[in-house]
Amino acid sequence: MFKFLKEVVAGSGSGLKDFPYTIGEPYASAWGSWTHHRGTSKDDGSPVSIFSLSGSNPQDRHLVAGRNGVKRLRTVRHPNILSFLHSTEAEVPDGPAMKHTIYIVTEPVTPLSEKLKELNLGGTQRDEYFAWGLHQISKAVSFLNNDCKLVHGNVCVTSVVVTQTLDWKLHAFDVLSEFDANNEASNSPMLQFEWLVGTQYKPMELTKSDWVSIRKSPPWAIDSWGLGCLIYELFSGAKLTRTEDLRNTASIPKSLLPDYQRLLSSAPSRRMNPSKLIDNSEFFQNKLVETIQFMEVLNLKDSVEKDSFFRKLPNIAEQLPREIVLKKLLPVLASALEFGSAAAPALVVLLKMGSWLPADQFSAKVLPTIVKLFASNDRAIRVSLLQHIDQFGESLTAQTVDEQVFPHVATGFSDTSAFLRELTLKSMLVLAPKVDEEPAIRTNTTILLGNIANYMNDGTRKRVLINAFTVRALRDTFPPARAAGIMALSVTSSYYEMTEIATRILPNVVVLTFDPDSDVRTKAFQATDQFLQIAKQHHEKLTMGDNSAAEATGIQLKPGNAGLLGWAMSSLTQKGKGSDHGPVSSANASDSQISATSSVTSDNRSSTVAYAPSTSSSLDQTAPASARSSVDGWGEVENDNTQEENGSDKEGWDDVDPFDEKPPPSLLSNIQAAQKRPVVQPKQPVSNSSRLNQPKVPKPEEDPLWGSIAAPAPKNASKSSDIKPSTSHNDDDDLWGSIAAPPPKSAGKPLKPPPAANSDDLWGAIAAPPPSTKARPLASSGRGRGTKPAQPKLGAQRIGRTSSTGM
Repeated sequence: MFKFLKEVVAGSGSGLKDFPYTIGEPYASAWGSWTHHRGTSKDDGSPVSIFSLSGSNPQDRHLVAGRNGVKRLRTVRHPNILSFLHSTEAEVPDGPAMKHTIYIVTEPVTPLSEKLKELNLGGTQRDEYFAWGLHQISKAVSFLNNDCKLVHGNVCVTSVVVTQTLDWKLHAFDVLSEFDANNEASNSPMLQFEWLVGTQYKPMELTKSDWVSIRKSPPWAIDSWGLGCLIYELFSGAKLTRTEDLRNTASIPKSLLPDYQRLLSSAPSRRMNPSKLIDNSEFFQNKLVETIQFMEVLNLKDSVEKDSFFRKLPNIAEQLPREIVLKKLLPVLASALEFGSAAAPALVVLLKMGSWLPADQFSAKVLPTIVKLFASNDRAIRVSLLQHIDQFGESLTAQTVDEQVFPHVATGFSDTSAFLRELTLKSMLVLAPKVDEEPAIRTNTTILLGNIANYMNDGTRKRVLINAFTVRALRDTFPPARAAGIMALSVTSSYYEMTEIATRILPNVVVLTFDPDSDVRTKAFQATDQFLQIAKQHHEKLTMGDNSAAEATGIQLKPGNAGLLGWAMSSLTQKGKGSDHGPVSSANASDSQISATSSVTSDNRSSTVAYAPSTSSSLDQTAPASARSSVDGWGEVENDNTQEENGSDKEGWDDVDPFDEKPPPSLLSNIQAAQKRPVVQPKQPVSNSSRLNQPKVPKPEEDPLWGSIAAPAPKNASKSSDIKPSTSHNDDDDLWGSIAAPPPKSAGKPLKPPPAANSDDLWGAIAAPPPSTKARPLASSGRGRGTKPAQPKLGAQRIGRTSSTGM
């Protein structure tokens, strides 16, 4: 028998010479006579735990019991029982003598007592964690008693260890024996090694060695008593020294106290089954236990339950102990995402939990799962990855991006979803520097992002543009990349609020006014002047009290600046691939400045933006004048159809110079001057309808006949005409009086209306026919000021109303 057990123990090794693990420092506590060591694998350096038990000779009774524990641990497998990896027995020199030692290698674990000191939990968080641990140990004991018909015999704090994910596991199987219920009358010991159990942990029947009573009791009677001892040691914080101490229930939670008392019942047959403790106890109903249990059976949940759970999980995670979230929930969540049982919202939770980790642990525990998710066919997962790529993109290595990430991301360019294509394009800002370290790629990425800014929604622009241009482009080591960042800020200035301009843009741009590169300095001064002008306009609007207008801090840019970023091709061509920090020659700087200036002053020049070439040959050549519209490796961004439809919009790059306002047309100047001349006429109250229905100013080329007399309505309705109105007229009916009463033949001489007392109505002679010029209606051009006037009423109708009123 001894030979068989020795072969079982030493079956996976033949002594320390071939022992594939390195034994490290021991922990302060362990169960029984065992010593618990830290250890590592010699193959891959992974951590393990190594338990050792020594005796003076092979027949030492502790070694015999230890061999029983090794055999049981190898054959009993359960998620809440310590995982066995390796074992061996060897003779180890101890001074002049030799000691026989058994080694058991398991997954890396820590004694429960030491882990609780390390966590140092208190209050509700401590009770929730204890509930989760007791839940796991109860499941392990229930498995042994109810499923395997085995009796552990010594459940206590020292027989429990904690894994790296903070799970509790049961070990110390030296006393473990089958429950012999077939021979109830036998008085022979059922537990061969019960002498290893401390007296304080033994129930009354075991203390008396009443094996007949034990055999008549249920299989869980002894281990239920042990669970009661474990609960006492947990909540009292002290090791049990006397059986009588179990009566002290002051530290036991009230929700657990009834079950605690049933576990320690003096009658073995009345002790609670561990399986019922799990199902019925109110103590186990808390957020931590429910959250972990839900995640463990995630595959059995439907999509609605999953979606609801993951949307609530971020708030729940904030309330749980941080270390438990990071060491327990995070690995479970990562595994669920990796194997497809978690929905897309789980990725947001994963990234939030991952943000609580140090950078090195984030790269080790979270990044591998994220990288694998890029190969997912789930569009919701892909969208979520691209939406949050800024949170983990910096942690990705260039090799990982090139080999595992970019090939999958690139498929998004041809995806049928427009939103996914947009996200794929924006993700290049993060991935492009890692895919290719070519500085021209970084430069063209900035130019491309500026070109597509007008196609983004407001939320995306606020989140992407400033970060891309100030944090990345302006701090790039490649001078053209910095210059591209400045120009991109200039051409997208209308999208920024005044607060962003003052606190984020100007401070970053002003720093570049003493940049080593002259071209960067020049553009920095231009951008500084532009944004200062915006600030001045904002100040003037606030001073004038136009608060609503001041809120819109962006300014409309002139189409004449459409070719502002055309500098990119010639600038990069002339600079070449020299040192990133090297200054640019004055000749090159002047050429670049001339190129940019010419593109600004020409209103009719094409707005096509040329991108920096990524090949060394093109950088060594001088770009011709047409280089701004040439196609390189990045291709043209503009859409011909869009350009034709938008006219002078030119992809949003042409409205840069907001300072030169066009002078008003000469006709409009004459009209405004005429309005300022004093006109002597009596004041007359004007109704709202007459004020609102003022005629609009026609274009002179569209209506040359009426252009000389149909001036726009002045602000004061009483000065709208040189004709003195009749005192008997109703203003609501006087629709023609506010414009030109006389027909074109007498346009130069205003007519005096006759007195109202005259029965011969002179209006019939002058107002009956409409103008014979067949000119367009005054409001048809849509270019005048005021609202569209109502359809004028003819003179014949006026005669009927006037005569009836006068009579």
